[in-house]
Amino acid sequence: MPSGTPRRPYDSGRRKQAARRNRAAVLQACRELLFRDGYQATTIRAVAERAGVSPETVYKAFGGKPGLVKALWDLTLAGDDEPLTMAERPQLQEVFETRDARAKLRLYAAFVRGVHERLAALFTLLAQAGPEVGRVLALGEEERVTGVTAFVTHLADTGALPADADTARLADSCWALTGPHLFTQLTAGRGWPADAYEDWLTGMLASALLGAD
Repeated sequence: MPSGTPRRPYDSGRRKQAARRNRAAVLQACRELLFRDGYQATTIRAVAERAGVSPETVYKAFGGKPGLVKALWDLTLAGDDEPLTMAERPQLQEVFETRDARAKLRLYAAFVRGVHERLAALFTLLAQAGPEVGRVLALGEEERVTGVTAFVTHLADTGALPADADTARLADSCWALTGPHLFTQLTAGRGWPADAYEDWLTGMLASALLGAD
């Protein structure tokens, strides 16, 4: 039997930490290059060089430029890289656990405001990037529809909505009111402070969903 120094055991924890550091570096590099050079000029090679990894590492982790941009979108949407769905995050959990309907809507409006404050600049950049990135934005909207529908369904299940409410129509109303275009138009376009947007959204949601004046 051969002798010599025993092989070191495989350290999966250390490898996972390294992969997570590389992922964070790649996403940060992608963000910096997108805002400096624009979508078209940002290449996988440039991102890899800035992050200090190989292009193969980026392709393996994200599958290409659209996948990389979608990962950056998801990170920006959530505000961190914790493996939680949006519904599992503390801010939405507080919304779901609050009993008073008006208080729910104020908390939800605060949640929407926070999402848009994080995403607004990236949304504007990607919206101008052309059809190649259109699928990223379309998928983001599909996910937003799912989240808004779940919220309106929750309101219906807890008895917050009128008995004869058309939940599908109300979900559409909520989706329209909470969209990124309105946030951008009112804040960047019309100069509203974010607090004013949040107050406005709370009132509009109450009127649309609860029938409140």
